[in-house]
Amino acid sequence: MGLCVLHSRAREGIRAPEVCVEVHAGGGLPALSIVGLPEMAVKESRDRVRGAIVNGRFQFPAGRVTINLAPADLPKEGGRFDLPIAVGIIGASGQVRTGQLPRLELLGELALTGALRPVSAVLPAALAARAAGRALVLPRANADEAALVEGLEILPAEHLLEVCAHLNGDAVITPHSPPATHRQRPGYPDLAEVQGQDQAKRALEIAAAGGHSLLFIGPPGTGKSMLANRLPGILPALDDDEALEVAAIRSVSGQDEVDPASFRERPFRAPHHTASGVALVGGGGTPRPGEISLAHLGVLFLDELPEFDRRVLEVLREPLESGRIHISRAARQAVFPARFQLVAAMNPCPCGYLGDPQGRCRCTAEQVARYRARISGPLLDRIDLQLEVPRLSAERLTAGAAVAGPSSEPSSEPGPEPSAAVRSRVEQARARQLERAGCANAALDAGALAKHCPLDEQGRRLVTEAMRRLSLSARAYHRILKVARTVADLADSEAIGVAHLSEAIGYRRLDRGGAAQQAGEGA
Repeated sequence: MGLCVLHSRAREGIRAPEVCVEVHAGGGLPALSIVGLPEMAVKESRDRVRGAIVNGRFQFPAGRVTINLAPADLPKEGGRFDLPIAVGIIGASGQVRTGQLPRLELLGELALTGALRPVSAVLPAALAARAAGRALVLPRANADEAALVEGLEILPAEHLLEVCAHLNGDAVITPHSPPATHRQRPGYPDLAEVQGQDQAKRALEIAAAGGHSLLFIGPPGTGKSMLANRLPGILPALDDDEALEVAAIRSVSGQDEVDPASFRERPFRAPHHTASGVALVGGGGTPRPGEISLAHLGVLFLDELPEFDRRVLEVLREPLESGRIHISRAARQAVFPARFQLVAAMNPCPCGYLGDPQGRCRCTAEQVARYRARISGPLLDRIDLQLEVPRLSAERLTAGAAVAGPSSEPSSEPGPEPSAAVRSRVEQARARQLERAGCANAALDAGALAKHCPLDEQGRRLVTEAMRRLSLSARAYHRILKVARTVADLADSEAIGVAHLSEAIGYRRLDRGGAAQQAGEGA
């Protein structure tokens, strides 16, 4: 009888704090107690662990067994501590060697047979284990996900007996090799599939280059959703750290399994307009990430924006500014990253046909104002690019189909530009921004704006007149400067010119229409 100390990992947001599992087997009446703020699933592990040890042909200690999960003030949840507890009991009773335990971390849920079952939130634990310089012992079903972390020794097992044989040196577990599939290039829908809408494509390119939020306004069937779906394909590729951060959020969400084949894809989330505030920002008794965190470093697409509950939309205001979301509950708090790119789409009126040349709209001015007032002025203020996506004429659509499809005679008209060509320009513009300020233009603060977005006298007069005529807020002014800086970067210009400012002001569509003021009055 004696003491055995092991290392494991809890889960706290997207972090994996270390948990020291201390197991003491001593004399006294037979009993097993677990201390250290265990939740119900951890308390129930005593029965799973006992069955796994007995069915593995080990001797369960006859005396009192005390298990301490330190630190004591950190909540412990789930079945992830089954494996370290079982190995600790076997080690404390002298049935397995413990010399290798200081360099190992153990995770895994046990079946009564001793088989190892997969657990959630493995990727944050793998990142933390690599930082601590230890190898990670875990169920084989979790090995591919953990292998996304390069430089980590992963020891996968399917049974408790395999882990004990490895510790005794009888049968060493072969370290897991990372799958080659996670190096595949992500596949996105191509921008060339969208016919026409050149101005909308231009706005999409500006949004991708500077990380700006975007709102499409137009009647049904004009390609708003198609355009939004193609934004991830023109964004710069994720680097290794960013890809791991995105995968870690998916790992702790418990909703999506991390697929090594799509490891480097930028997230694209499109929640339905009936989604609740908790579904959008995250929450629950044990805080979990919501849609805005699952869209971290990717795209959050909100179709039919006015149909969302207004209170749900208002929760987007803080993360749009800060890039993170704080979730507080009575017993638990968590902070999740939420640097997403917002793309929204809406109809111009309740029926969707306002301004249609055929006169199909019968909505009154009051109905249009009430419809647009469902989106608050402060939220609209935070959307950098607002533009109309008009209905294409039949001639324009058929001309685009003729260029794209087979033809007996070659056409001299160039076809739509593919995503690869647009992405090349976006990457060059983003590289300039990172070299200049260390972040995308959309993330520039007030000090960086003053430093990197100076205006000449003509530019100042133009912006001053625009603010006076459109009644722009100080936030809208800053957004115009950021967009103009991105337009200049795409043009490979060090200075912001009048043409760049004019284009940026032109994207404040709802400010020009006065809808922002109407929304503010309807608040």
